[in-house]
Amino acid sequence: MDKFLEMRTFAAVVEAGSFVAAAEAMGLSKPAVSRHVSELETRLGTRLLHRTTRRLSLTPEGTLFLSRCQTLLADLADAEAEVSARNAQAVGTVRVNAPLTFGNLHLAPLWADFELRHPQVRLEVTLSDRVVDLVDEGYDLAIRIARLDASSLVSRPLSSTRMVLCAAPAYVARHGAPAHPAELAAHTVWAYSGFSMDDEWPFEGPQGHVTASVRPTLRSNSGDTCRIGALQGHAIVLQPSFLVGPDIADGTLVELLPAYRSLRLGIHAVYPSRKHLPSKVRLLVDHLAAAFHTPRWPD
Repeated sequence: MDKFLEMRTFAAVVEAGSFVAAAEAMGLSKPAVSRHVSELETRLGTRLLHRTTRRLSLTPEGTLFLSRCQTLLADLADAEAEVSARNAQAVGTVRVNAPLTFGNLHLAPLWADFELRHPQVRLEVTLSDRVVDLVDEGYDLAIRIARLDASSLVSRPLSSTRMVLCAAPAYVARHGAPAHPAELAAHTVWAYSGFSMDDEWPFEGPQGHVTASVRPTLRSNSGDTCRIGALQGHAIVLQPSFLVGPDIADGTLVELLPAYRSLRLGIHAVYPSRKHLPSKVRLLVDHLAAAFHTPRWPD
C-alpha cells in the first residue's frame, strides 16, 4: 500500500477533472487510477468524490482531505528537492550582498575556506549598506542586520549583535559619563546615518523603555568612521557589538549606561526562496551558519 501514490492519484484526478485525464497525466491506466482512489476511500472509510457520467465533484470530506494532501505532497517535494540539492555538485557563481563593515570584518575571513571546500563555485561579493532587492538585482544571497519584517524572502538566523553606547576613557575623563539617556543631548555624539531611528535612540532601562534625543555633530554612513571618532576620545557613539565589542574588551572604549540596553539586532542570511534552492547557495548558507555558531565577538 503506497499512501503517497494514493494521495497523488486523488489530487491528480481532482486537478485533471476526470479519471481518464489523470491517468494520461500520471502515465497510468484508467483502472489503476480508479483502484488507487477506491482503495484510498476504503482505507479512510469515507467517499471523497461524487462520480457521475458527466462530471466529478468533491464531497465535504474530499475537500478537506485534498487540502491536507496538497500540503503533504508539497512538503514531500520540498524535502526531496532539498536532499537532491545537498547531494548535487556545487557549481557556478553565487552573488552575495552584505553590509560594508560587517562584510570586511567578519565575512571576508570566511570566503577562502569556502572556496577551498567548493572549488567549482565562484563568489561575487558586493559590500553595501543599502538594502538591495535580491530578485530585481539578481542576488542569490544577502546578509541583513536588522529586525526583519515579514516578507516573501526566506531567512536563516546566523547570529545577533547588540547596539552599544560607548566612548573612550579620555572622553569620560574630560566630559564625564551620562547617568541617564536624557543627558546624551548635552554630549558630543557621532551618529550612523543608516539608523532608521534617526536622532531618537531607544533604550530599555530599570523603569522600562526610554528614548534619548541626541544632537549629532557628525553623521556618517560608515560605522567605522563613528568608531574612530570614539577611539580618538572625541565623541560618544552607538555602534554594534560586532564592531566595538573588541574595543570594549581591551579597554580602548568603555560601555556607557550599562543599565540601559539599546536594540539587539538579528544577523540573517536572506535568500529569495526555499524551494529548489541551488546547492551552491545552500552550501554557502550552511558554511556561514557553521562559522557563526560560535560567538565571534564580545557581546
